[in-house]
Amino acid sequence: MIKNRAIAILLALFLVASLTACIGSGDDTQNIPDDETTTTPDDLPPVEITDEPPPVPTSKYKVAFCTTFLAVELQQFLWDEFQRYAPDYGIEMQVFHAPGEPAVEAKNIEQSIADGYDAVIVVPQTPQEVNPALEKAKEAGLIVGLLFHDLSPENQHLYDFLIINDGYLGAKQAGEFIAAAYPNGVNVVEICANEDNEPQKERHAGFRAGIEGSKIEILDSRHCTHGWNTYEAMVIMKDYIVEYGNQIDVVFCQWDGGATGAIEALHNAGMFDVRVVGIDGTNAGYQQIKEGNQWLSVGTNYSEIVKQALENTKTLLEGGTVPKTTNFLRDTVTLENIDSFPWPTFYSPED
Repeated sequence: MIKNRAIAILLALFLVASLTACIGSGDDTQNIPDDETTTTPDDLPPVEITDEPPPVPTSKYKVAFCTTFLAVELQQFLWDEFQRYAPDYGIEMQVFHAPGEPAVEAKNIEQSIADGYDAVIVVPQTPQEVNPALEKAKEAGLIVGLLFHDLSPENQHLYDFLIINDGYLGAKQAGEFIAAAYPNGVNVVEICANEDNEPQKERHAGFRAGIEGSKIEILDSRHCTHGWNTYEAMVIMKDYIVEYGNQIDVVFCQWDGGATGAIEALHNAGMFDVRVVGIDGTNAGYQQIKEGNQWLSVGTNYSEIVKQALENTKTLLEGGTVPKTTNFLRDTVTLENIDSFPWPTFYSPED
């Protein structure tokens, strides 16, 4: 019995010694290959502690976008696209809005000078009214870009670049399209924006150039009094229906939003066979074509115009050169080819 007790004691002592060896071993490198090393806290470089926040990335250039009617869908779309693409060019942008007031438009350009902007991109409603402000911008060293509307030849030194989609040529395309479809002639009524609007003047003249030498007869041409206004276009169309009735074959409207008003008036009068033509290539125009209510929209890729303006501005600010004038050709969009064009995301230039 004594022998058995001694054996038990020896076994217990053996187990205690084994456990002590396992627990007491603090060598964590026993399983690490000889060719590898470990890093201890003492080996790490010291961490610098500072109260200053991390640097915030900033744009390299400040550019002002001076526009006229920001309530107009097209101009709001332009501003949205400038905000979307400006960071890609290292540009920070701010919009200056003049609600149809040339004096405010000129003041906004002067404000961009006072605020230290590097460049200004302007959509002038009445170019002659902003010439003095543009001259001040040039004297202050700003890059000046214009969109859509040129200055008179004696004032073209007041800008560095001009990007146009040429309302004259767009309306001319529309006129040529109608003339080609009706070689034996057709009766047309025209709906225009307000009479003193420069783009309206361009489109009015361009349409007549497009139908020159054809057998097209213009029954009447009338202007809205409040810009590019869908409701007024509808009212004008109602008056045309009363005065000319079934003599009307085609309606030429200077913008797709106005075509919307004309279509409503025609359908309310039960006149579904009259063909309606518009300009701008807006969401509304495309939708009306898809529905079979609008015959033609002469459209423009405005996103590409915005990117070209940003590219020109950056190039000039960095000492490069760009063409004085870039003319974006327009698309002739009909039901037959509409699916080959990107769908526009803006609506109609109406106030």
